[in-house]
Amino acid sequence: MKHIWLLALGLSIGMAESFTLESKDLTGQLSKVQEFNGFGCTGENVSPQLHWTHAPKETKSFALTVYDPDAPTGSGWWHWLVVNIPVATKSISTDASAKHGLPKGAVETMTDYGTAAFGGACPPKGDKAHRYVFTVHALDVEKLDLTAKSDSALVGYMINAHSIQKASLISYYGRK
Repeated sequence: MKHIWLLALGLSIGMAESFTLESKDLTGQLSKVQEFNGFGCTGENVSPQLHWTHAPKETKSFALTVYDPDAPTGSGWWHWLVVNIPVATKSISTDASAKHGLPKGAVETMTDYGTAAFGGACPPKGDKAHRYVFTVHALDVEKLDLTAKSDSALVGYMINAHSIQKASLISYYGRK
């Protein structure tokens, strides 16, 4: 009887669905729509639609990050940081950053562009295609004590200190 119970427990654990991030706007490649407008780039700088499913039950809020680990800085480049996304939120709409379409209470913090808003892809011309890692973090607190002026290192530290689980997707972008 003990073996049957362990088998049933193993099956139920194995059937749990994974925390997943998806987007109707993103594919394997970013486009001019998600390219920054500045620093020599001429894109539309539109933040993509993102939606997630199967967050851990103990989640109390979410954070969203977009990071380019290939930026020639020695430390990568933060393109978007949003914290204090309410737990009931399951998606962010297209162009939410520019149109102030983020959920009530959500806070955009400083990116490496020096603004508290989405900053699209802008790799150096001729560089290999860069990876853009979009990540939603399930957090164990309802609110992080951060403001729009908080810098990316502090935001990253606070997110990582309270992360229960995360889900990511990667898109690439290069300029010739």
